[in-house]
Parts: sequence; structure tokens; C-alpha cells
Amino acid sequence: MNTLADISDDVATIAPKGAAIPSSGAAAIYGVDRWSDGLICVTPSGDLALKNPSHLTAPPVSLPVILEALERRGIPAPLLLRVQPFLDRSLTRLHEAFAAAIRDIRYKGCYRGVFPIKVNQQPEIVERVVEVGREAHFGLEVGSKPELLIALAQSMSPEALLICNGAKDAGFMRLAMLSQKLGFNTVIVLESLQEFETVHRIAEDLELRPRLGVRIKLTETVTGKWQASSGDRSVFGISALDLLKLTARLEETEMMDCLVLQHTHVGSQVPDIMDVRRAATEACRFYTELSRMGAPLRYLDLGGGLGLDYTGARQADENSINYTVKEYCANLVESVFYAMEEAGLPHPTIVTESGRFIAAQSAIFVFNVLDATLYDTPERPMVTSDDHHLLSDLLAVESYVESDRLQEALNDAIYYRDEIRTLFRHGQIGLHLMARAEQAFLFLLSRFKHVGAQDGFSGLIDQQLSGFVDHYHGNFSLFQSLPDVWAIDQVHPVMPLSRLDEVPTRRAILTDLTCDSDGKIERFVLADGMASALPVHALREGEDYHIGVFFVGAYQETLGDLHNLFGDPNVVTISLDPEGGFDIEHETEGDRISEVMSYVEYDPQTCLTTFRKTVERAVKEGHVDADERRMIMAAYKDGLAGSTYFSADR
Repeated sequence: MNTLADISDDVATIAPKGAAIPSSGAAAIYGVDRWSDGLICVTPSGDLALKNPSHLTAPPVSLPVILEALERRGIPAPLLLRVQPFLDRSLTRLHEAFAAAIRDIRYKGCYRGVFPIKVNQQPEIVERVVEVGREAHFGLEVGSKPELLIALAQSMSPEALLICNGAKDAGFMRLAMLSQKLGFNTVIVLESLQEFETVHRIAEDLELRPRLGVRIKLTETVTGKWQASSGDRSVFGISALDLLKLTARLEETEMMDCLVLQHTHVGSQVPDIMDVRRAATEACRFYTELSRMGAPLRYLDLGGGLGLDYTGARQADENSINYTVKEYCANLVESVFYAMEEAGLPHPTIVTESGRFIAAQSAIFVFNVLDATLYDTPERPMVTSDDHHLLSDLLAVESYVESDRLQEALNDAIYYRDEIRTLFRHGQIGLHLMARAEQAFLFLLSRFKHVGAQDGFSGLIDQQLSGFVDHYHGNFSLFQSLPDVWAIDQVHPVMPLSRLDEVPTRRAILTDLTCDSDGKIERFVLADGMASALPVHALREGEDYHIGVFFVGAYQETLGDLHNLFGDPNVVTISLDPEGGFDIEHETEGDRISEVMSYVEYDPQTCLTTFRKTVERAVKEGHVDADERRMIMAAYKDGLAGSTYFSADR
């Protein structure tokens, strides 16, 4: 765990406390160079900025400048910022890495990538993937009828694969098969024996030979958050025993020639490259056995799993990976190459479904800090002779708040504070003394933090003081915009967007607008590892303080919920130009309150009518006059048309 002492040590070599620091100092504190993958940097003026991956010599584009420009256009935070060149870069990197591996290993097949629509169903993402990936025949993967309908509305390359996974009813099967007549390279992946019977019946009815795949459960189990997606206990797929039954039915129905693809999936965000290699090796064994049984397989779909290093740790843990995209591609290609060479089989087309890798880095969630609850104060309360002696005892701790007695002083301060609280609960002291005792404890906390930061915390003291970090209250809903942070402890890089040429003097956790104690971010990526608090700057009156959450382009938009009826924030897609500027490519206004009400089956017009009757009754009874009625109705209508998030007075 990173401590405030660690942070202070980092910046102490750069500048004295309270002074400005160069951009390299901020990068050192927040670990920008470790996790940003070359996409983010800190400018000399202290702004976090976006680098143009297509024009590396172009000046980086300041995020605060982008936010200011959007604000002037009437697009305030909170907002989701999609950076189109970042998405393009991920697609290009994946194809180039596979192309290099195929060339270097002398693999005789090719690579076809597909994007799982479930990772991000938004049209700006799906359409851009199809457009940018068209030359490389990049395809789509669908797992439901709505996703199939989305895919069929895209102008995909005729060679691009349309992989149909998941549970499929007759309507899904029929439409997928009919799409072949339209030129789509559709493959229906069988997840169970029953699905084949449905396929067989519909194929006979349509007099059509479908392209089929089969999803096989591997015995190999991988590590990471999605371990349950792998192994023979995974939800989807066919076991080795059922695979034999399926091949028998394919032969009986004379449909073995339809089986062109084998699919396996080992889960999302696989952290260890050894798991990737072992799973690929086992998948190849099934492929070679099926081929020997007469299946004319052409595609080996190795599913998802390509991870993203959210922390920059470069190690096999849940939020990091111990490999690069080049190593991932080389390992897969090499594993398939040797397996096919040994079996004497043609090299199949390798397929992967690397949705997280493609989409995650392309989006940044930005919110403004509305207020802060500070858990220390520089103001020492006054003590009178009439005060209870425990208050004097508490303040006397100040005399020995020094490095060699810091633990003793902290223990004593907590003891005296708790004793005073007990007296208050039992009615033995009044509110005024209780309030001054709380102020005294906060004053001592400021002294503890100062001495600890100067001389270095011990592990226990830092752990104790971690319960007294500030709360910075953000204009966002964790459950709507960052659901994985709440649900599965997903870590995303988080940091301030400006004032990075100043030493951050406070530590905080970030709380949201919801009335829920879980609505907070309290795990942060710093240069030396994970921390329980984020280094932040003291808020300034009348000045916005923005926080960015990075690499949120995968899953977060789709999984968000309406906790407290906070809706989608504003969404803006931008491109970066070679001169260091940006262009707005697309804008989606955040949900209005009336829209969110309708999502949970309230009719806004009915609510307005009912409210109007309530106001009229108040007028009739003399509680409200005509002018007040007009003001009340205007406020209600403005509310219906307004944002679900905090809006500054205009």
C-alpha cells in the first residue's frame, strides 16, 4: 500500500512542500507513465493531456482545455469522453501484432478478429470498429437477438465473421441462417445438443446449409476474476462426452460438412500468459481430433481473454497482466502452429474476441468535485477552566506529537475522544463541549498527518489514519458510470486533471451523489502500487476541480443502473488532429429527469398533471398566490427537463 509518506518522499526530491513541481513529479506520484500505455501525459503547465497515437509529434491535447471548450458549448461534467484515435490504435495494434507473429513464425493461416458487441453496444463504438477494421475483415460477435439485429445493420466486409454465441431460440437461428443469403459470413456456434436439433429443423425448412461452430469446454482453468468462465464447470459450451454425441448427430443428419469453426473461451482479462498458452494448446487438441473425425474445420476461435494492464504493475493479478499484446499474439500463433504441424493439418484461421483490449482505453469518465469533508483542521479550540478535564487532556496530546511518540499520541487522542463521546451519550456533557472536543481531535489529526508525512508513517499508524482521510464528493453515480468498481472491485486509474504542477497536500476517497454508503471509490493506482486514498489538492473557492477515471470503455456503459434514478451522463466522442487540437465527432446529451422517470414506468405528463392539481388546490385554499403558483410550476417543469446530476446555478 502506498502511504502519504511515500508520496511526500517522491515529491520532496523535486520541490519543497507546498511548492510547484514539474510535470514529471505528478507523473511519478500517480504512475501515469506506468499505466497510460503512452496515451496520456502531463504538460509543463500541470494539465493532464491526450497524446495523438497517429501523430506522436503532435502537441498533446489538454483535458482541462477540452472540458472548458465543452462547457462553453453547454456540455458540462459529468461526462464520458470517447477518444476515437485510442479505439483505432487498439484495433491497429491487435492486427499488427498478429500479422507480425504470423510472419515471424511462418504460420500459413491468417487472423480474423471479432468484436463482442456486449462489451460496448453503443453505435459510436460498434460502427467505428466495423469501419476501421473493414480492411482487415474485422467482424462482430453477438450473444442475443438484439445484438444480432445490430450486427446485421452494419456494413461489414464479406470476409468478416459474424459469430453467434449464447443461448439461441428458433427466431435467432432462423435470422442468423437467412443472413447467409445476404452475404454475411455468419457462423452459428452450438452451445448444447438441443441447439443442434433446432438448427437441423430450421435448416431443413429453409433448405439451407448453415455454417456451424461448436463451443467446447476446456479442462484448463485460468486465474483472475473470470475464472468461472473457464474449465469444465463453465456455464456455456459442450463437454467432451457431449461433443462425441454431437458429431454422431452431425454424421447421422449428413451435416458434418457444416461444422467449420471450433470455439473455446477462457474468460475475460486473463492475467497470466501461461494460462493463455495452456488453454490454446488444449483447444488445439480438440481441433485436431475433430478434424480427424471428418469435420472440415477452418476457423479456430480462441475467444476473449486478452487483458489490459489497468495498474501498470505488469504482473499476473486481477487488474494487471504479465504480458504484452505482442507476446499474447505470438504465444497463440506459435501454439497453433506447432499443434497443426505435429498433426499434419492445414493451419486454420485464428479468431479472437478481444473486446476489452479494443474498447477499454478509448473512454474516460470525468466528473467535477462538488465539496469536501475534511478530517482535520488547523484551528485549535479554546479551553476554559470550566471545561471537563478530558478536553484539556485531549489537547495536551499536542505536546508530544513527534515522530518517536506518534503511536502513543494517536492512541491517547483516540482514547480521550471516545471517553468524551461516552459522556455526551450519557448526558453528562453538553453539545458545545462535545463539538469543541471533536474540533480538538481534528486539530490533532492535522498534526499527526503533518508529522507522519515528514518522518514516515509506520504501517499501523498509516492503517489507523487511513480511516481519517478526506471525503471528496463527486458529481457522479458509481452505479451508473462505474458499476464494475462497485460490483467486482475493478480498478481503473483515477487522478486529477489539473494542478499537477502543484504538490497534492491532501488524501481522499471519492464519494458519489447516491444515498448509498457503497457509492465511493477507495482503491487507487499510484506509482508504487495500490493505495486506499488518492492524493488530491485543496479545493479553491469558485474553481472547478475535475477527476478523470480512465480505461472505462469496456462494459461500464452497458452495465450501469439507475440507483437513485441517476441516468446516463453526457457522452462526447472526439478526434485528435495533427496540430494538437480536437474535433467533436458525436455528442449524446445525458438523460433528462423525465426520461429516467419513464424508464421506471412513470409518465412525466401524468406526474405533471397530478402536481398541477396539488398546486391548484393550494391556491384555492389560500396557501399559494398566483405568482407563487407560476414559480412552483416553472420549477417542476424545469426539473423534468433537467439533468439528473448536480447542475451549477446559471
